Amino acid sequence: MKRLCTISARGGSKGVLGKNLRDLLGKPLLAHSILQAKASGLFEAVAVNSDSDAILECGLKWGADFALKRPAEMASDTAPKLPAIQWGAKEVERLMGLEFDTFVDLDATSPLRIVKDIVGSVALLEREQASNVLTGAPARRSPYFNLVEQDSTGRVSLSKPPQGAVFRRQDAPPCFDLNASIYVWDRAHMFGPTSVILENTRLFEMPEDRSQDIDTELDFEIVELLMKKRGGQGGV
Repeated sequence: MKRLCTISARGGSKGVLGKNLRDLLGKPLLAHSILQAKASGLFEAVAVNSDSDAILECGLKWGADFALKRPAEMASDTAPKLPAIQWGAKEVERLMGLEFDTFVDLDATSPLRIVKDIVGSVALLEREQASNVLTGAPARRSPYFNLVEQDSTGRVSLSKPPQGAVFRRQDAPPCFDLNASIYVWDRAHMFGPTSVILENTRLFEMPEDRSQDIDTELDFEIVELLMKKRGGQGGV
């Protein structure tokens, strides 16, 4: 099996200024994901794609095999992430002159994952012959029990009424918060879809303490604290 890892990181950030290059326990945030990908031993190549020259330089410094300058239309605040991942994967295939069987994208803002999460997600895809794999943690709120919607009149109802009575959250069907940490696709489903939820999508479960995504200054502080509790180690 030939596998490619991509890491997509924009230069702009509204919640945390310059977060992909910000120091996190002695390394730029971006570096943690590159080192995890390398440590997994799964990939023929690791490619960073960005609109930022500084991020691309950082990627090469910390071990990325490719640093790809993405098109401007894929770098705006409103641009979806999936087209940038697909573009980066095609570029690496063009540059290397080969086709990959499995594609993995690691979100640079989710450094709490560990290498076995990457290995496990890829193994799930390849073992189950899934179209793709997403990662997530058990949800704190359940649409069957304590997650509600409000209509135009102000009336509140459960987001997803259960078939029978549910008196405890633990009795509701399992629900998960997608943590945006790891995305895995097989080749047949990498380049066509415009959504990450497909007919045969599977979920690789990760614990809450490895599922924090950095969108705000508070998120950054939480991630830093959790890494310090590990003894200053990231996910390698």
